[in-house]
Amino acid sequence: MGNWVVNHWLAVLCLVAWLGLNVFLFVHTFLKYEKDDKYYYTREILGVTLAVARASAFCLNFNSMLILIPVCRNLLSFLRGSFCSRTLRKSLDHNLTFHKLVAYMICIFTAIHIIAHLFNFERYSRSHHVTTITLASVLSSLHHDKEGGFWLNPIASPDMTVLYVTFTTIAGLSGVIITIALILMVTSSMEFIRRHYFELFWYTHHLFIIYMVCLWIHGLGGIVRSQTEKSMNESHPHKCAQSFEKWDDHDPDCKEPQFEGHPPESWKWTLAPFALYIFERFLLRFYRSQQKVVITKVVMHPSKVLELQMKKRGFSMEVGQYIFVNCPSISFLEWHPFTLTSAPEEDFFSIHIRAAGDWTENLIRVFEQQNSLIPRIEVDGPFGTASEDVFQYEVAVLVGAGIGVTPFASILKSIWFKLQHSDHKLKTQKAGHVALNFDKATDILTGLKQKTFFGRPMWDNEFSTIATTHPKSVVGVFLCGPLTLAKSLRKCCHQYSSLDPRKVQFYFNQENF
Repeated sequence: MGNWVVNHWLAVLCLVAWLGLNVFLFVHTFLKYEKDDKYYYTREILGVTLAVARASAFCLNFNSMLILIPVCRNLLSFLRGSFCSRTLRKSLDHNLTFHKLVAYMICIFTAIHIIAHLFNFERYSRSHHVTTITLASVLSSLHHDKEGGFWLNPIASPDMTVLYVTFTTIAGLSGVIITIALILMVTSSMEFIRRHYFELFWYTHHLFIIYMVCLWIHGLGGIVRSQTEKSMNESHPHKCAQSFEKWDDHDPDCKEPQFEGHPPESWKWTLAPFALYIFERFLLRFYRSQQKVVITKVVMHPSKVLELQMKKRGFSMEVGQYIFVNCPSISFLEWHPFTLTSAPEEDFFSIHIRAAGDWTENLIRVFEQQNSLIPRIEVDGPFGTASEDVFQYEVAVLVGAGIGVTPFASILKSIWFKLQHSDHKLKTQKAGHVALNFDKATDILTGLKQKTFFGRPMWDNEFSTIATTHPKSVVGVFLCGPLTLAKSLRKCCHQYSSLDPRKVQFYFNQENF
């Protein structure tokens, strides 16, 4: 646990700060609505659930502001490539994890908000059905038959049902749409659906636009109301609440209280990040998509893997980066991420595409047809990933499984190019190494000096050997593969890292789209 904190202290600090802000906003808003005198009469009808509903709403606004920032890929790539330290870059690599945590928090506060308002509407309705005259019943009947909109209870009469108010008011209907959109987005984001039905996940996730728009208009109805400032001066609740029977007598010292709704506030929280995301995701992507991409080579590999080699004016990449690819003839809207398999030193950039869904199967099928014209390809990127930092470590361990080997193809190619252009002393050492091992048998499968080992690696033995061989080094472990493998490697990184910062330290880095 100690090693994990040492390696991820900034991520832990950000997580604690985020949780702390959620707690602070909830408590601060709760106390405001529970203690403020201008909500005195509203509390007489609703009780404590008024404060619970408003506190959860403020936390919803806060998290809805944050939800899009971790997926602003251009912003993250800019930060990675600028002044970021290794610690900050590692924290940025957890962007999708933070995005999911914020989404879970939105779900929690949405549930709290809905439950609180269910109690609120039940109490609004019940205040019309009491057999005796109470302060709540008097407040519920105020001003519904007069102009000015100074009413307090949105349910105007005993005949009006909660269901009717839910589907005929802006606040109620927009709340229903927000909830449905959120449920669809969250359920379609499950691992199984993302892996096997990516198109369903991709299209459903764009309901975030409807979610945001409805969030902005949710407060237009002014359902939660407070006493006006003028009315507070004329009829302060501490003075007049107990003499509510005399309000009809037009007592000059205690007039009937008047109420007003709150203007919408959600847009103040979410408009800026929403505009940034829209600019980056749609406008910037549209501009880049207009830049011509020339496909210079198409290679069909075994196991239905398609390699595309391309050129694009002004395209510049680093190892380990990825791009988004669109093929308008297959789907005008769908963009899919693919790791670059070429090296920065090459005069083209390439990707390898495995058949893993409808879109990829259709793309491969189009390129397999020899007589058809090559379809137009649009490219957005490149974007940075954890593998971009591979040359920042003294020792690097690359682990790829299945199609996950693709980011390391770029790295290995780049190493080969660096060796070709290295100084004389490095070339001499390499030549001496080759001469020393010339009589040793090569691997029968690859023809390389390094032997091929079959079976699953014994990670404890591998990490122990690396720690012994490099007792004072910083070792970067890079993975592009399944979650089960990630758990094993992360555990080994923590286990074999020394508590002494002057000794061997393992840093785990995982590809995360």
